Amino acid sequence: QVQLVESGGGVVQPGGSLRLSCAASERISGIFVMGWFRQATGKERELVAVITNAGETSYAEFAKGRFTISKDYARTTFFLQMNSLKPEDTAVYYCNRNPPRPEMWGQGTQVTVSS
Repeated sequence: QVQLVESGGGVVQPGGSLRLSCAASERISGIFVMGWFRQATGKERELVAVITNAGETSYAEFAKGRFTISKDYARTTFFLQMNSLKPEDTAVYYCNRNPPRPEMWGQGTQVTVSS
């Protein structure tokens, strides 16, 4: 089964930017929807953005205009460019298929937005 590894998180000041990466152990083939999710402390995991095999994208309301999801041509890496970060964006960010498959959750990458 495909393994996913997230990276690129860190500590950034409000208004800053980060680019998250999700590396798949093999090419995601066929028709698919991949998503970025996040979970803040004490809150449920929520969907941030999705991208289809055709490159169509969709965003949660809070992400519109600030975040951009993309994928590489080889379909092995997925990205989340996050701009104009806010303290409320602080969370662990994960990638997975959408709807998510339990066996594909990785460790996530921590994003902390703080001055």
